[in-house]
Amino acid sequence: MASYQRSDARAWAREHLVGCSAVTIPSYSADLSRLNQRGIRHDIELAKQLGYTYTLLCAEVAITPEENAQFTSLAREAGGKDLGLFFHAAFGTLAENIQAVKLAERAGADIVLLSYPPQFWPTTEQEIYDYTKAFCDATDLAVMLFPIPLWGFERVHPAGMSVELVRRLLKDCPNIVAIKSEQGFPLPAGICEMYHHFRDEVVISCPIEGDAIPLMSLMKLQFSGTSNTQWMSDYYPRAFELARQGEWEAAMALYWQVNPARSANGAAAQSYAGGTGVLNRTMWKYQDWLAGFNGGPLRAPAMRIPDRFMKPLRQGLVASGLPVTDDPDSQFMVGRFPC
Repeated sequence: MASYQRSDARAWAREHLVGCSAVTIPSYSADLSRLNQRGIRHDIELAKQLGYTYTLLCAEVAITPEENAQFTSLAREAGGKDLGLFFHAAFGTLAENIQAVKLAERAGADIVLLSYPPQFWPTTEQEIYDYTKAFCDATDLAVMLFPIPLWGFERVHPAGMSVELVRRLLKDCPNIVAIKSEQGFPLPAGICEMYHHFRDEVVISCPIEGDAIPLMSLMKLQFSGTSNTQWMSDYYPRAFELARQGEWEAAMALYWQVNPARSANGAAAQSYAGGTGVLNRTMWKYQDWLAGFNGGPLRAPAMRIPDRFMKPLRQGLVASGLPVTDDPDSQFMVGRFPC
């Protein structure tokens, strides 16, 4: 259960939604029939050790609502009370997302990242409003709104979610406490616009570390998430905290140090999945495995990660002076804690 009342969710977020969020992709048994509890616990403990204050429990990996609740419970046990847990509202329908969030709330989730199903095909802002409000009304958890071109809402408004729509949702959904601002991605227009209009009402998050650190020379950001930055080990929590405390030049020194890894990640993501609206979670899990996380197989349908992307990602970490495993890539699908 949440540690705050629904009516106090925004005050809670202003005080507690601080730092950086990792993304934890669940680990499965070798036959994919069940969760790999040891692998999950390892990944949660390592994210916390690296300095992350939150993690998103990724649900875009063929997991059931009941398994997701078990995933949440395992993460709560491994992370303790001081690691915040994001429920990922990424199930197939509004009804299933509501079912899953109620289970996750009881299992220990702290906050929601609100996604939209692939078959949700709105043609008006009212439809986007109705879905969002129905979900927010169904949970006592704080909710992070997530405008991004992945949803295809640009058929309704060029920004996907207009300022007017966001303002209406903030007025009518008091448990919306933050905005993961990616309208117009990969351009920074969304974060700039949301910060300009709503920074005094809710927490504004720039999840893209390549944008967040430079923008913190101009913006007071308290939280960044959720994205796959943990594959660069403790770099991002360190750099973000330096920038947040006013040591921006020191943060930028770290920023440029890891630019080879950042560039390799950008090239792989664009070449492999650019324009599809699908994130390659297998690639994310491989990147994490390089940094010491569990790795292991994912359930179908899952994208592949071929050698031509594995090698540059590994070398990007080497060139950045970041931790990277010596284990051969053949061990990735086995995982560090096979089950």
